Amino acid sequence: MQPSPLHPASIVNYKKKRQQRLMLTELYQNGINTLSHLARVVHSSVPSVTAMMDELAQAGWVAATGTATGNFGRRPMLYGLNADRFRVLIFDITTHDTSLLVLSLNREVLFQRDFGIPLTDSPGFVPLLLELADHALSEWGILPEALMAVGLSMPGLIDYRRGLNVTYPNLNGSGLQKHLQQHFGTPAFLINDTKATILGEHRFGLAKGHQFVLSINIDWGVGLGVILNGEVFQGASGYASELGHIQVDPDGELCHCGKVGCLDTVASASALLRKVQKGLDEKRTSVLAGQQQLTIEVFLEAIQNGDAFAIDVMYEIGTALGKGLVVAVQLFNPEMIIIDGLLAQAGTFITSPLVHALNKYCLTDFRTDLIVERSQLGQKARYMGTHVHVIEQMLLKL
Repeated sequence: MQPSPLHPASIVNYKKKRQQRLMLTELYQNGINTLSHLARVVHSSVPSVTAMMDELAQAGWVAATGTATGNFGRRPMLYGLNADRFRVLIFDITTHDTSLLVLSLNREVLFQRDFGIPLTDSPGFVPLLLELADHALSEWGILPEALMAVGLSMPGLIDYRRGLNVTYPNLNGSGLQKHLQQHFGTPAFLINDTKATILGEHRFGLAKGHQFVLSINIDWGVGLGVILNGEVFQGASGYASELGHIQVDPDGELCHCGKVGCLDTVASASALLRKVQKGLDEKRTSVLAGQQQLTIEVFLEAIQNGDAFAIDVMYEIGTALGKGLVVAVQLFNPEMIIIDGLLAQAGTFITSPLVHALNKYCLTDFRTDLIVERSQLGQKARYMGTHVHVIEQMLLKL
């Protein structure tokens, strides 16, 4: 006879699993530590924690890593995640590139390969990814049974309940998440790229320890990640915080989403290149006029070299972003804004006009204690956040 959900045995087991998840989360976020420290984290006794750690060690989650340093008495044993046991495969997909990474449990990048494949809404895109992944794993000597799980971050509206990308419907087939699970024979999890970024920032970057944070991802589109009460804000279906598609210009350009005048059309990397080309067509004086190919990298170099036209364009982009962010600031009342993405490489050339716009258009009380910072993790935040998402979902399965 199985115990009922309210049976004392069920309650004890639930409490134990919860404490084990807390211990693993502590080791994941803060590294190796002693049993006495973990006992304080889970509010339990050292003997109880020792027994739970023994279970986790048998399951392959943790391993002893040595003893703590000290001059007096018996040195306590240190425990950490078993970095040699499990691997996490991550697909890091952007509008213009695709990378494959294999990470250990402690977030060490073991293997990485950039394929240079742009994201397309084509039925052949996912089979190509799987073929490349299989070849890379074979080359790296990683057997399928060594994979704990697969994580995939990408642009678009991710329906986390069904494991679908509804922005790119041709990628889904019978279910994108289900397809990955069947191919690799292991759990798979999808996450929007901007939500992965804010998750990485919150666990390991500037947002760590903060409860209310916005992360503005200024790439080929404009993405917004939101931390509310220490958790990523998903919304009912996972579509929350699509700042790039709020209308800022009713008479503006047609957005790729089908609407007119979205923030994406005036404040993204794509919008920037269109502005630059328009200015050059109007014979604006700039070193960019002599370039055979206009790229973001060439544009950023022109800014750093003091090109007045390039600086003017970036000022317009930064101002437009600041105006758009005012909406989010006055909705969510954050304590910090982290600027990330391709255009964040412009440094103060984009942060200064953005902050100026916030100061000009935002209600005073909302910006009094608001901190605006550029990301220190950069593109690492995205794949680290994807890794966090995978590990946290796997811990729920304990």
